[in-house]
Amino acid sequence: MQNQRRQLAGFLFITPQLIGLLVFSLFPVMYALVLSFMDWDGFGARTFVGFANFVDQFNNPDFWTAMRNTIYYMVLVIPFNISLSLLVAVGLNKITGKGLYRVFYFMPVVTSSVSIGVIWMWILNGDFGILNSFLGYLGIQGPDWLTDTNWVIPSIAMLSIWWGLGNNMVIFLAGLQGISRSYYEAAEIDGASRFRQFLSITLPLLSPTTFFIAIMAIINSFQVFDQAFVMTNGGPAKASYTIVYHIYQQGFIDFRMGQSAASAMILFFIILVFTLIQFKVSKRWVHYGE
Repeated sequence: MQNQRRQLAGFLFITPQLIGLLVFSLFPVMYALVLSFMDWDGFGARTFVGFANFVDQFNNPDFWTAMRNTIYYMVLVIPFNISLSLLVAVGLNKITGKGLYRVFYFMPVVTSSVSIGVIWMWILNGDFGILNSFLGYLGIQGPDWLTDTNWVIPSIAMLSIWWGLGNNMVIFLAGLQGISRSYYEAAEIDGASRFRQFLSITLPLLSPTTFFIAIMAIINSFQVFDQAFVMTNGGPAKASYTIVYHIYQQGFIDFRMGQSAASAMILFFIILVFTLIQFKVSKRWVHYGE
């Protein structure tokens, strides 16, 4: 009887989460899947068109432009974000007052993307921005970061690296604090340098944490939208036109809901394939046992 009450209590506790998952996650995904086979402008009747929406997207040059921009953004963001987060976490792991620094680095994470975007528009302004003013003191002529087609994606990537640094840093810190001190003491007795300890102890034992952060970084990078929407509106000349921006453009600007849903489904399967590949490759470098 007591076990049944505990089971009932547990079920009641998770019921709100289950309802949220069904209503706000699973149902929209299934609805988007159904919609991807329909021709619909969002108001009139729906018409079943089979795979025509998917074919339309593969023949749409904007889709490939968005995909190229997104992959370029990922190549810039993921390695720098993970590397810098790890270095900051290692640096903060043993210093006094790390709680204060942790709050300092984590503050951008809890700030809204729109606010962050507006602030960085001022920083990156080519005429009166802080960054170009600083470069001017060094005798360097800064570019028009957000209006130059060559610099707009690196500019958005720079913002994203700074914005995501705190979140990944906190996760790395949690992983570092789970590594037993005895490994480092044994290495010091054997005369291993700090750099050798980092390579032979810290990195292998931190590999599950790194694996988790890598998966989340890839998923988040594929879904980049806020920064391009607020700062550049996908421009100039679609140089910051990302795949999620393309989904938004198709659905809510052009009112091609079926094509928009088809793009979303393609993105879903791309992320799924990337994640499965990561799990497959992870068996070679992720170590779960100490």
